[in-house]
Amino acid sequence: MGAIILRSLSKASAAAIGPGLVLTTAIAIAAFAAHKLPGLSLFNPMVLGLAIGIAWRNVAGLPLRFVTGLVFSQRTILRAAIALLGLQITAADILGVGAVGLAIVVVTLVVTFVVTIRLGRLMKIDSGLVELLAAGTSICGASAIVAINTVTRARDEDVAYAVACITVCGSIAIFVFPAVSSLAHMTDRAYGLWAGSSIHEIAQVVAAAYQGGPIAGAFATIVKLTRILMLGPMVLVLGLLAARRVASAPTGPRQVARFPWFIAGFLALAAMNSVASIPTPTMDAIRLVTTFLLSVALSAFGLGVNVGLIRSAGTRPFLLCVLASLFIAGLSLGLIALTS
Repeated sequence: MGAIILRSLSKASAAAIGPGLVLTTAIAIAAFAAHKLPGLSLFNPMVLGLAIGIAWRNVAGLPLRFVTGLVFSQRTILRAAIALLGLQITAADILGVGAVGLAIVVVTLVVTFVVTIRLGRLMKIDSGLVELLAAGTSICGASAIVAINTVTRARDEDVAYAVACITVCGSIAIFVFPAVSSLAHMTDRAYGLWAGSSIHEIAQVVAAAYQGGPIAGAFATIVKLTRILMLGPMVLVLGLLAARRVASAPTGPRQVARFPWFIAGFLALAAMNSVASIPTPTMDAIRLVTTFLLSVALSAFGLGVNVGLIRSAGTRPFLLCVLASLFIAGLSLGLIALTS
C-alpha cells in the first residue's frame, strides 16, 4: 500500500501536494482528538473530519495552493484506505452469519439500493447524489459513500450532504433500535442480525447492538463486516455501468472500463485475512490506520464544500435518506421475522 502511495507522489510534485496533504492530515488529527470529547464520541472521526473541513473552508477559505493535496487525499489516500478495509473481513466471519443470515444481508442490501435509486428518480434528485445515499444506506455509511464516489464522480457538496444525512439517520437508530427490540422481545441473535444488516455506520451498529448485550453486539459486528464485503462488488458494478453510459452517449468519448486497483486490493486482503492469522495488536493498529486515512479523505471532501451549494440541494435528499433508512430497517426486520 505504501508503494502505491509513493508512486502516486512521484506523479505529482511533492511540493504541490504537500500543503493540502498537511492540512487534511492536521484536520484528521483534530477529528481524532475531538472524538475523545464528551458528547462527540458517538460520531466517528471520519464524520468529525468532514465537519471540521467544511467549517474551515467556509470560514477561512481555501487558497489555490491546497488544491493538489486535496485531490491526492480524495483519491490516492481514500483508495488505499478502502483496500485496507479488506483486512477487517474473513471467510469465517461470513460463515458465522449462516446461510439464512447471509441471504437476509444480501437481499436487504440489494433491494434497498435499487429501491432508493428508483425513489430518488421519482423525487427528481440528482442521480449522483441518489447513488451516494443508496450506497451509504445499504452498505456502510460514509465509507461506502466516498468509495462509490470514485466511480460516480459526484460533487464534493453531494458527498458532504450524503454523509451528513447518513450520520443523522444512523445516530437516531442508536436510540430507536434498542427500544424496538425491547418492545418486540427479540432474541440476542435476531437483534444483532437486524442491527448489523440495517444500521449504516459500523460505529453506530456497535453502539446500538451492544445495548442488547454482548452476544447481540458481537453478532451485529460480524453481520456488519459481511455487509462491508459487498462494497467491492458494488463499486465494480457501478464503475462498469458508468463506463457503459459514457461509451454509449451519442457525443461522449469512448471509455474503457478498468478493474479498480483498490477493489482488487480490498478483495486480495480479505482473502489473505481469511487464510492468515493476524495478531490482535496488529489488527487494532490496522483499524486505526484505516480509520485515520478515511478521516484524511473525508477532511479533503469537507474542504471542497461550499455550504451555499448544499443549501441549494433542498430537503428532498434528506427525506430520501429517511425513507431509505426506514425501508432497510423494515425490510430486514420483516425478513428476520419470516425466517425465525
